[in-house]
Amino acid sequence: MEEKGLLLIYTGNGKGKTTAALGQAIRAAGHDLRVCIIQFIKGAWPTGEAKALTRFADLIELHVTGSGFTWKNNPDDVKQAGLAGWRLAREKITAEKNGFDLVILEELTYLINYGIISESEVVDLLDNRPVGLNILVTGRNAPAGLIAAADLVTEMQEIKHPFRNGTRARKGIEF
Repeated sequence: MEEKGLLLIYTGNGKGKTTAALGQAIRAAGHDLRVCIIQFIKGAWPTGEAKALTRFADLIELHVTGSGFTWKNNPDDVKQAGLAGWRLAREKITAEKNGFDLVILEELTYLINYGIISESEVVDLLDNRPVGLNILVTGRNAPAGLIAAADLVTEMQEIKHPFRNGTRARKGIEF
């Protein structure tokens, strides 16, 4: 009998949610597990993680579905990109033979918090996922219902960040 997959959440206002999720993806790939990552907010901006993950193309599938920084884009573009990403996520999660052991829904909490999709729709999909499929959700302000459904919740807390002193994001550190 196949073990039930776990629902993991990395949330909080601190840096490190994506980094931790990518570490989880690499750990899974190291054990020959197949991983699908869907990034709901990040756009076409080239990131170090996207470049690095091409080295694991046989085990890790990356989909960047977002329109980029939400505060710099038209809200309708953010919504449409979010809905397209959510359709893809549903397809990857519910496909009868999706072949994935872990699906990472990066920055999914923003879609809930911005009212693009309902928390109940997300929880329903995650509760009814295939038996052995593990799901990892990242993003700030994970809602209570999502937290209640989770098996593991880790909160990243910002204590100090160089941005507060005017230091710009650095290649290889923030992106």
